[in-house]
Amino acid sequence: MSNFNKVILVGNITRDPALTYLPSQTAVVDFGLAINRKWKDQGGVEKQEVCFIDCQAFGKPAETINKYCKKGAALLVDGRLKFEQWDGKDGSKHSKHRVIVEAFQFIGSKTENGGEQSEPQQPQNNQPAPPQNGYGQQNGYQPTPDNF
Repeated sequence: MSNFNKVILVGNITRDPALTYLPSQTAVVDFGLAINRKWKDQGGVEKQEVCFIDCQAFGKPAETINKYCKKGAALLVDGRLKFEQWDGKDGSKHSKHRVIVEAFQFIGSKTENGGEQSEPQQPQNNQPAPPQNGYGQQNGYQPTPDNF
């Protein structure tokens, strides 16, 4: 039987990213994402629901998200679901799904994502301009805010 675990979400960061490091010195960033859904019911009344998802990224993407994103920033994440279980201090069982971010894309302006606003950079030395969307790029992240 084949398996496939892929999640693509676009939403707004619900809290400033929290960067920590594993004992191996690998960067880990945790953040929440709010995804809104709007629709009209049978009576034509507009409805809305919000889904809150915990996300986690590792390595260079974690450091980039921590550096350039803040609460309220729009972000596209591409990753996989991970199911986590643990026992609470009172002995109760807890569980949740989390998205492990494998790639991401900044959405919106630089100032919305915590970076400084500046004019787009022109390519130098007659080299072609880098792709503007960055999605699907090397490791799925932009190393500088100039690429979004």
